[in-house]
Amino acid sequence: MMKSIRDIYKIGKGPSSSHTMGPAKAMGIYVSEHPEAESYKVILYGSLADTGEGHGTDKAISAATEKAVEIVFNTTDRELPHENTMDIYSVVGGVAQDKMRVMSVGGGDIEIEGREGEGATLVYPETTFAEISALCKREGIRLSDYVLLREGEDIRDFLYIVWTTMKNAIHEGLTTSGILPGGLEVERKAQYLYNQRHIDEREVTRENRIVCAYAYAVSEQNADNGTIVTAPTCGACAVLPSVLRYMQEKHRFSDEQIIRALAVAGLIGALTKTNASISGAECGCQAEVGTACSMASAALGELFEMGIDQIEYAAEIAFEHHLGLTCDPICGLVQIPCIERNAVAAMRAINAVNLANFLSGSRKISLDMVIKTMYETGKDLSHHYRETSTGGLAKLYGGRKDG
Repeated sequence: MMKSIRDIYKIGKGPSSSHTMGPAKAMGIYVSEHPEAESYKVILYGSLADTGEGHGTDKAISAATEKAVEIVFNTTDRELPHENTMDIYSVVGGVAQDKMRVMSVGGGDIEIEGREGEGATLVYPETTFAEISALCKREGIRLSDYVLLREGEDIRDFLYIVWTTMKNAIHEGLTTSGILPGGLEVERKAQYLYNQRHIDEREVTRENRIVCAYAYAVSEQNADNGTIVTAPTCGACAVLPSVLRYMQEKHRFSDEQIIRALAVAGLIGALTKTNASISGAECGCQAEVGTACSMASAALGELFEMGIDQIEYAAEIAFEHHLGLTCDPICGLVQIPCIERNAVAAMRAINAVNLANFLSGSRKISLDMVIKTMYETGKDLSHHYRETSTGGLAKLYGGRKDG
């Protein structure tokens, strides 16, 4: 069984679903279960320890209680059940007790050792795209119809709230300027990009500029602790809303059409999360931005009423060409290369749909195969390139004064 797409779209604060939303949720649960504690102790492991300070994990955890919290960053232990693991203790009389081990598995979801899984309801009997495609063809329905069939009509109201929040994030990002927090002195660029209307540009150049401006807007909101929607994570939250907003404006798509596109995008995200991972700490940025690009391509395919095979091909192209993408955020902040990467992926999603429109009959690779390949590739990546900030750009930037 596969979870509801509500598990993919979560409304919350940035900058990281796995490093802030997940740990804060875990801490909230523990605090509610241990009101007798005089204080708390939290030990962070793996990626939570390596990049937790930059991601604001310590602040998110501390904000979950009014009592004191001792936070320990354990960067040495690597034999872990998940790359994002944390232990929470209550402290009474100076003694740490009642350990709860939690894994933040991506997209704000957590797993508590010894307990049933947290998260949305299981609603999909089909767990591969091949199974879903066969059912849709047999019944003569579109992918969005399939989502509505399995989720129920109330998913429309949920997706409308999701879309409204996405649009608000774009608006707020476009109307805000200044320097992002964290010490890198990264300047917000969305407003500047959007306002370059005086330049005499071709349509294709304008499309690139506007889509990228929207992507920068959402990513910058995320980096500044603004309200965004995970799609499928905070770090990759800008790809989907940027392409949908642009296409709605350009082609006058209704909100109902956008909601159907979001339904299909959520389905791709759910398939990836079920059969692989959306965690950058587990599989690199291919699991985050790669999934987001695939989701966006599928959504556009639904908007333009492409066939199921064409939509699958678009999603597969978008995913395939993110394989091996590392997660190496400089200083553990979701800024460089994360913001720019969302914009690049948004344009790649559009290109993937255009290519699939012409060539879907010649494809050799299935979406299911690419999802499986992504997971195996991610597991083969060195931990230095899976959200630890100990390799790649994060390592080299730290040694260069000129940036």
